This record gives sequence, structure tokens and C-alpha cells, in this order.
Amino acid sequence: MRASWSEVPSVITALGVLAAVLTTVSWLPQVRRTVSTRSARDFSWAYLLVLSGGVGCWAAYGVARDDLAIILANTLTLAMLLAIVATKVVTERGSRPA
Repeated sequence: MRASWSEVPSVITALGVLAAVLTTVSWLPQVRRTVSTRSARDFSWAYLLVLSGGVGCWAAYGVARDDLAIILANTLTLAMLLAIVATKVVTERGSRPA
């Protein structure tokens, strides 16, 4: 008889943590580039707002489920998104014609 995935919670937890780490770390190169070039022009406001809302909902879901991997991954991702938003606000404000 084979074990089902639900019978191996440590494997499922490890998979969730791995997914959280990979998806969160994937933002680091983009944040680094955005901050170092001081340009977030390629990001649309709609994209940033919708993605931030979705990530915020995932973080809230993690809180409701008491799932630390979901909470940490999405809170860190939201922080990186906010760094991109802040860069976009600052650079767009500075490039407006007087």
C-alpha cells in the first residue's frame, strides 16, 4: 500500500517552504535593479496594485490559517513590491514637467 501525500506532512511542509522561498527570492534581482537604476517605469500601476492586493490577501490567508511559510513569504514579497512602488512614486514625481 502506498502512502498518500496527506500522510507525509513534513514533505508537504517542506514543499510549501521551498515554494515560498523560491517565489520570494525571485523578486530580489528585480528589486535590486529597480532601486539601483532608480527606474520602475516598466511596471504599470495596475500591475503593481493588483499584485500587491493579491499578495496582501495571501498574507492575510496565511494569518487566518496560522501558516508561517505563507505569512513570511507574502509579507516579504509585499515589502519588496512596496520598494518598487516607492521607487516608482519618487521617480515619476521627479520626472513630471513643471
